[in-house]
Amino acid sequence: MGDRFNTVAGWALFGGIIALGGAIVSSKYFDSERPETMGYAIEGVEAEGEGAASGPSLNTLLASADVAAGEKVFAKCAACHTVNQGGANGIGPNLWATVGEPIGQGKGGFAFSDALKSKGGAWSFENLDHWLTSPREFAPGTKMTFAGLGNPADRANLIAWMNTQGSNLPLPAADAAPAAEGDNQAEAGNAANAAAPAENAANASE
Repeated sequence: MGDRFNTVAGWALFGGIIALGGAIVSSKYFDSERPETMGYAIEGVEAEGEGAASGPSLNTLLASADVAAGEKVFAKCAACHTVNQGGANGIGPNLWATVGEPIGQGKGGFAFSDALKSKGGAWSFENLDHWLTSPREFAPGTKMTFAGLGNPADRANLIAWMNTQGSNLPLPAADAAPAAEGDNQAEAGNAANAAAPAENAANASE
């Protein structure tokens, strides 16, 4: 019985060695690394993230901002910030009259991070939009743990509402929509047609 066990164990060990060797050899022939380009390119389909800048500008979003919707967005901030006039600082500073104020200053002696104190400038609409998109990108080293708001309309609504809380700066006008290529061609054709009679008359008089 002992001889049979030894034989079975020997064959099992031998089989394991063969399997391991086969795996090593096959790995040399079949490359398992991630391909540099995934899948097939499909014409007319943008890669993820491309074309993001084609949406409405911040000025356009602010011009049509929904202040009531912005107040609802602020609910995400209320755990750390107060916004009433004379309100106490919490985990974050009181945000009354923040729009237009110097960055990282004031607010009843709130202990701003060095990253914000050294930023300089004021909380313009553009700076607030950048900050709300990604605090860590706007001021690397900030103590702010909020990841940011990814929706541009939410940011514009929130900024517009914050502006009503003690700042009341005039909101920018919406940017003019760029003319479509077809419209430009039509305008050029109309201009050429309008100039043609005068040119013909000048030629006839020569």
